[in-house]
Amino acid sequence: MRIDKYLWCIRYYKTRSIATEAAKKGHITVNGQVAKPSREVLPTDKITLRKDQINYKLVVLDVPLNRLGAKLVDLYRKDETPAEAFEHIALMKLSKEHYRANGTGRPTKKERRDIDDFIGDDFDNENVEEI
Repeated sequence: MRIDKYLWCIRYYKTRSIATEAAKKGHITVNGQVAKPSREVLPTDKITLRKDQINYKLVVLDVPLNRLGAKLVDLYRKDETPAEAFEHIALMKLSKEHYRANGTGRPTKKERRDIDDFIGDDFDNENVEEI
């Protein structure tokens, strides 16, 4: 089976055309060599693919006949992706949510509400003494 079809069948890509584009861009390697979309996949092949800033490492256990349900994917591949890769992405998402550079403008409506909740309702700006 072709590598693009295999990755589509085991649900790593939503469409075959997306899988084909990833192979053309060099994001997919099979046994350490960059794979073209038409590269045949055989059992025991080791696939490395880069998707969403994560390097997935897979071992082909068997080749399916057609696209699978999500529950059956583990019968055809073994995922050897290290857990640190997923933890790194989670930390990056958290840091992006809480980071705001100085001078980037006014707070959004949601941020303003959060500030008001933090300060409290009984805080009155007119009675604040300046230091």
